[in-house]
Amino acid sequence: MESDWFSIGWKALVARGGVALVFGILAMAWPLETATALALLWGLWAIADGFGSLAQGFWPGAGSGSRWLLVAMGAIALIAGIVAVTSPKVTAVALTWILGIWLIARGVFELAAAATSSTTVPRGLLALAGLVDLVLGILFAANPGKGAVGIAFLLGLVAFAWGAVLLLMGLWLRREATHHLGPADAGPHPTAS
Repeated sequence: MESDWFSIGWKALVARGGVALVFGILAMAWPLETATALALLWGLWAIADGFGSLAQGFWPGAGSGSRWLLVAMGAIALIAGIVAVTSPKVTAVALTWILGIWLIARGVFELAAAATSSTTVPRGLLALAGLVDLVLGILFAANPGKGAVGIAFLLGLVAFAWGAVLLLMGLWLRREATHHLGPADAGPHPTAS
């Protein structure tokens, strides 16, 4: 039986979701005054996400179809993040284009992963995340030059929503593992003292 994208590990999904949630909250709460600060912050998040995707892609048990999607998503995120961090004077127009292209690519990869996954419940969550990323990517690419604060808030909202989806998928996988293994094999329940 070939492993799929979700067999990579619930802890990795929860960790990535937690990082995205924290980033989302900070981006929405801290009004960024310049595109330079936004480019640096977004670049750091994209680099962290790229390393996370690459780590998941090379995680033991990842299926071959899942592996190439994760590696491709990781490579795109790393390239976009490095460009943003090394060119902090990027204009709002250029940043909007980079963000839009990245979100479109991410949405396409997430929709492809949802379509090829053998699990049912998280597949819908991943498809929802892919659609959100795709729509926002198209909106950003079609409306370049908007204010950096508006983009920062929307980016924070995307990161928060994406983090919530990853966190839910990780917790769902944890619950499924506990259910299939039984309480004795899965270790202590999170609510146990």
